[in-house]
Amino acid sequence: MAKRVRVRAPELTGKGGWINTIGGQLGLAELRGRIVIVDFWTFCCVNCLHVLDELRELEEKHRDTVVIIGVHSPKFVHEAEHQAVVDAVERYGVEHPVLDDPELATWKQYAVRAWPTLVVIDPEGYVVAQHAGEGHAHAIARLVEELEAEHAAKGTLRRGDGPYVAPEPEPTTLRFPGKALALPSGNLLVSDTTRHQLVELEGDGESVVRRIGSGVRGFVDGSAEEAGFSEPQGLALLDDGSVVVADTVNHALRRLDLATGEVSTLAGTGRQWWQGSPTSGPAREVDLSSPWDVALFGGKVWIAMAGVHQLWAYDPEGATVGVAAGTTNEGLVDGPADEAWFAQPSGLAATADRLWLADSETSALRWVDLDGSVHTAVGIGLFDFGHRDGAAEQALLQHPLGVTALPDGSVAVSDTYNHALRRYDPATGEVTTLATDLREPSDAVLVGDDIVVVESARHRLTRLRLPEEAVRVESVAHRTQRAATEVAPGGLRLDVIFQAPAGQKLDTRYGPSTRLLVSSTPPELLLTGEGAGTDLSRALELNPAVTEGVLHVSAMAASCDDDPANEYPACHVHQQDWGVPVRLTEGGTDRLPLVLAGMAD
Repeated sequence: MAKRVRVRAPELTGKGGWINTIGGQLGLAELRGRIVIVDFWTFCCVNCLHVLDELRELEEKHRDTVVIIGVHSPKFVHEAEHQAVVDAVERYGVEHPVLDDPELATWKQYAVRAWPTLVVIDPEGYVVAQHAGEGHAHAIARLVEELEAEHAAKGTLRRGDGPYVAPEPEPTTLRFPGKALALPSGNLLVSDTTRHQLVELEGDGESVVRRIGSGVRGFVDGSAEEAGFSEPQGLALLDDGSVVVADTVNHALRRLDLATGEVSTLAGTGRQWWQGSPTSGPAREVDLSSPWDVALFGGKVWIAMAGVHQLWAYDPEGATVGVAAGTTNEGLVDGPADEAWFAQPSGLAATADRLWLADSETSALRWVDLDGSVHTAVGIGLFDFGHRDGAAEQALLQHPLGVTALPDGSVAVSDTYNHALRRYDPATGEVTTLATDLREPSDAVLVGDDIVVVESARHRLTRLRLPEEAVRVESVAHRTQRAATEVAPGGLRLDVIFQAPAGQKLDTRYGPSTRLLVSSTPPELLLTGEGAGTDLSRALELNPAVTEGVLHVSAMAASCDDDPANEYPACHVHQQDWGVPVRLTEGGTDRLPLVLAGMAD
């Protein structure tokens, strides 16, 4: 095994304390002898949720030698609330200790620049690897096996049970419900996300009619009792009376026959879409990525494909699926469908001529015209959010997950991290607040003169009379807590660091195996260096007249097993998007290293 740089791991500290452990602090001293994987995540981030899922198999296979520690490092103000982190740990089935670090203390100690980032610490307490983004589970699994062998031989490996303690289950009817749908019968269908089921309720929103799904995480077609879902979210009624379900963690669309309770698969393979995968084709043969919501618009089922920052569409007639809008770049850019940028679209609502969407990571309300053009009604970008009413161009939301078309042509927004229901009126261009004191509302559905809100973190549906007057709310505006990197005006060297995992090499069989895309907000920040290329290093020229902004960097690298005797080597894609806040300062750095995989030099 190649000799590694040995850097002592900084201590794990966070004012929020520990979750999924019994009492007291958990430090690196107590973990000595174990292989520790530190997962820097935040619960708004779909890429972080992908990594949680990627790590499940490794976590189970190496439970006696490996301890995964989640360090929750918030982007949004709401994510700094301790109870919200506790909720998220349960919501997403996190089965390891989590440190709540609301002030980003450990994030700074480890010089982390992106969500998600994984750091591997050996049994002697030294950092041996760092990976940003998704697609690294196979490399970490290989490293874990090497570390097990090395430290077993040295006598420094300690086996046994880890410090994880499961929370007591709560006996609520629903558990972190995601989306709701009014059925023709007058009943309500709810995605009971954390329990991996759909629940049909009577019109009162409380009495259970039936449950669909076994309640065990899985990808299984069959009867209501046999079917398996994995954190289902969005629901939409098809013209034939059946329901299409966004089966989020299975990366699939499912069909529910309301008459029989039978569940089948409409689209997706169960595998997550990666760069280079097909972007259209027969629906059962194309990979999807975290579909979060669905809506019938223009005769097709539009899909909020949160995992790749796009909108896709499923054609029920031809049983095909493909990209409808978005480039996979994360941000807020309007224009023609194939040029628009989204950031984790998570809620959809269709009218005759518009598809409204909640674009969660940009805290934005946006819409798509019948011709595919993308527009923004409310929202500034990835790092600005808050609760501010008034003219739409200055109004602020905070990570909305749902949108509902109202009869008067306006739309209600489930403003999730503000715990509020907001309203945007296209006729006046005004944003108002309809209701507050909701707990992480994630969707809402009209029932007669009422609106039924999915209060996800209160595990219930809440019925409200649509108010005639707005609620007065004190305005607040926020920016992300992440400290800006001080860079020198003029030349800046951008280096994305990628070291192929042991036993692998860059896959150059079909041309360059790396990709780098760079842009900025505002666009005037970059004088040169914008655009796509295949080299992971690039010379940028920053505009001295722009004092601060954000560099958007997207990198991808493909590696394959390095065995000449293997005609069909296993290949893997590593990818990450960074939004790096920068401040131009005389004396600032002239080099920006971003670790995709490996160790920074």
